[in-house]
Amino acid sequence: MKYLIVGLGNIGEEYVGTRHNIGFEVVEALSQKFGGEWKSVKHGSMSEVSHKGRKLLLLKPNTYMNLSGKAVSYWMQVEKIKLENVLVITDDLALPVAKLRLKSKGSDGGHNGLKSVQASLNTTQYARMRFGIGNEFSQGRQVDFVLGKFLEQERIDIALAIDRAVEGTLQYCTLGAGFAMNYTNT
Repeated sequence: MKYLIVGLGNIGEEYVGTRHNIGFEVVEALSQKFGGEWKSVKHGSMSEVSHKGRKLLLLKPNTYMNLSGKAVSYWMQVEKIKLENVLVITDDLALPVAKLRLKSKGSDGGHNGLKSVQASLNTTQYARMRFGIGNEFSQGRQVDFVLGKFLEQERIDIALAIDRAVEGTLQYCTLGAGFAMNYTNT
């Protein structure tokens, strides 16, 4: 059984470690846990790992956030992955720092990466894990905040939440959305 796990973010050194790239950090941690290696592929970088008889294709799209759906749709078709075996991991301004929220379907919540995925797949019926990045910015400074780095004091909570996101992803692939939501959302 195959799963496509997509971490959303932007490519380029200037985006490494930014709040907007937390999706990349989660799939990188998942790959590292199983000794996966990243390879350059069409529309991104991919690492393939196995867990309990499941093949997990970890994808970091290189299409930039606003066109993430192009990469998701392409790899679903190439690898013949069913919609219920897709999980998209992204940052979320509406959640406090390091808070996780896994849902099996839902709206884009104003997130451009999720809007792109929804438009490319023509549905909102795909799983997504939202990773809280907080919203401590002054009016008109949202872009600077999202493209900024986490504060040093936030990094401990972020590291713990990344571990939780990795475990939640593995539960999603082995036990299903219900178990994974119970674990991840508490």
